[in-house]
Amino acid sequence: MSEVVFIGMDLGTSRTSITTSTGVRTTVWSYVGYAQDHVSRKHLGGREKVFGEEAVQNRMAVDLVRPLDKGVICDDEKSKQAVRDLLEYVIEQADIPSGSTIYGVIGAPAEASVDSKAHILEAASEFMDSIVVCSEPFAVAYGLDFLADTLVVDIGAGTVDLCRVHGTMPKPEDQRTHHFAGDAIDNKLVELLTKNHPDADFSTNMVREIKEFHACVGAHMDPVKVTFPVQGKPTEFDITAEVSEACSAIVTPTVEALQDLIATFDPEFQQKMRNHVLLGGGGSQITGLSRAFEDALVEYGGGKVRTVEEPQYAGSNGALKIALDMPEDFWQEFIEEQSQEA
Repeated sequence: MSEVVFIGMDLGTSRTSITTSTGVRTTVWSYVGYAQDHVSRKHLGGREKVFGEEAVQNRMAVDLVRPLDKGVICDDEKSKQAVRDLLEYVIEQADIPSGSTIYGVIGAPAEASVDSKAHILEAASEFMDSIVVCSEPFAVAYGLDFLADTLVVDIGAGTVDLCRVHGTMPKPEDQRTHHFAGDAIDNKLVELLTKNHPDADFSTNMVREIKEFHACVGAHMDPVKVTFPVQGKPTEFDITAEVSEACSAIVTPTVEALQDLIATFDPEFQQKMRNHVLLGGGGSQITGLSRAFEDALVEYGGGKVRTVEEPQYAGSNGALKIALDMPEDFWQEFIEEQSQEA
């Protein structure tokens, strides 16, 4: 019998992380670049496609595809192919022994539709023998053994996913998703910079890098000074206020979703959940964000918010733990269903 390798994957709009039972962890930016012509192929060393950060760095020479929007596969053939290529590449990076049987759990947005999950299953089934698609925030909670009286907020590029965990698998009523996440912060920052500094020349990619390096909320943040070209001449700008305003815009919709999950739960346990809010995902690294959430929760009775360690891998680590704990008969049932459909 072939060796069974378990994997946990966080398939994200911006980054895809994988953790395996063989001890491998890696993260890839969720981009695929396809060579435009023979010159492009020569520039890429004879390759037809490149992935992740390399694809972004070569975006002028490739057809760059970011195949996930708001955490789910875009509904077009180019994106579906790019996801298949991305999954194949990520699994290759995990150095799984040849001939292994692969059982995988993939995190998806909390309120991902049936169609969206079906797209993920279809793409992943080419490279895995048996697959589970689970809620991303639940995977974070499961990986940390926070299985009761916990509210998880997973802040990604495309979505902010919230899940209340109370000792069982989450049901639809236990989950919320909103779309003012990392990409929306980027768009808001672009809007503010365009309005306040109309002479500055910049790209969305430049703005995203600025946000990832300087993201902060709160009154006491370090100055953010950057250089943009103005008619080709490098010019310094102080964009502290714009960065703070763009990042702060995530607070209100997230706290409203949190309070909705709290208010619709058993009143005896509401205060416990309010005092055990867990932030995960790349957006949780925004400086001052947990404090901003606590300040916003005061009018609802207060709350305690903490940030997970290793937010980059919290989702994939949790997904792997779910995979390892899943009974064998479940994996076999999936394989049998796929065989019948074939």
